[in-house]
Amino acid sequence: MTKTQRQHRIAQLLTSTWVPSQAHLVGLLRDEGIEATQATVSRDLVELGAVKVRGADGRRSLTLPAASVPALAAPDHLRRVLSEWVVDVSSSGSIVVVKTPPGCAHVVASALDRGVLAATLGTVAGDDTIFVVVDERVGGAAVAAEVRAIAGLPSPSPSPRPSNGHRPRRAAASPTKRGR
Repeated sequence: MTKTQRQHRIAQLLTSTWVPSQAHLVGLLRDEGIEATQATVSRDLVELGAVKVRGADGRRSLTLPAASVPALAAPDHLRRVLSEWVVDVSSSGSIVVVKTPPGCAHVVASALDRGVLAATLGTVAGDDTIFVVVDERVGGAAVAAEVRAIAGLPSPSPSPRPSNGHRPRRAAASPTKRGR
């Protein structure tokens, strides 16, 4: 495990668990299969800016100051970013595809990565396209509709049907795929 990965896990533990001491933190890490000495954890806590505070119940605990914890994007910030930079949203399975003007995808992906939409697991941004992986229990279509609504985009229109009312014919299978 790298130093960055270990410090990320320490930050997660400090924000979600009561950690009264460095020794207790070393034990929590060991329980997760992360071997670190108390000296290493001490250096990590200094680099993370951890402090010891007394809670309302009187117990002391290690914690991170609010400034050192990455702030979640406020819903208003997400709405502003999506409404300004998103030009199209579609989905397939548990993937949402977000289109932006060239050079703007990283701004939108960063806002989405900050956790305002609970069903998003992560993003991959190119120049003008973002793939958003969403929780399969929620599904891409639901998250795409939510992103579209936040961005102020209209719902997609259904696929156009031929004017004669008949469904289009499927293309014949290619000879190389027959018999498979």
